[in-house]
Amino acid sequence: MITEEIKRNYLEIKSLNELSKVEKPNHSSKVVLIDPPDFQLNKFFYKQIGNKHKWRDRLIWEDRKWIEYTTHSNVKTFVLKNDDDLIGYFELIYDNRKFETEIAYFGILEDYFGKKYGGYLLSEAIKISFEAGSKRIWVHTCSLDHKNGIKNYLARGMKIFKSEKITLSN
Repeated sequence: MITEEIKRNYLEIKSLNELSKVEKPNHSSKVVLIDPPDFQLNKFFYKQIGNKHKWRDRLIWEDRKWIEYTTHSNVKTFVLKNDDDLIGYFELIYDNRKFETEIAYFGILEDYFGKKYGGYLLSEAIKISFEAGSKRIWVHTCSLDHKNGIKNYLARGMKIFKSEKITLSN
């Protein structure tokens, strides 16, 4: 068995005023709520984006589990499109008791790296969360995620509030 030490960071932002926003990369870009939920879209992005970053926990999910998750009233999925092309997505999990939102999954497809889509998509995730009434938006990322992931979170105004090292067994 091979083990790997991973650094995980938890980040948060507590005010829309702290957001360092990135504008739309072009006029054809738009972020849309997937309504009604479509578990196949979540599954597609999870597999495509997560493949290089060892996202594994949902790979064993059967369709029924995907449907239960994506249709839960506190879970919302948004997709970034450029005309009809899918670029990326994020899943928000709202906690209405605590007035906070977790950005549960977030990413763009590899063909769109380096084109300002990641910054724009994160800006929109944060903005949408605050507009829904959240007072705190948080996310966790780790050393397996894209190398620019943590840079994007920090550049948008998020702050690290907790770090830890975990051991991953392959």
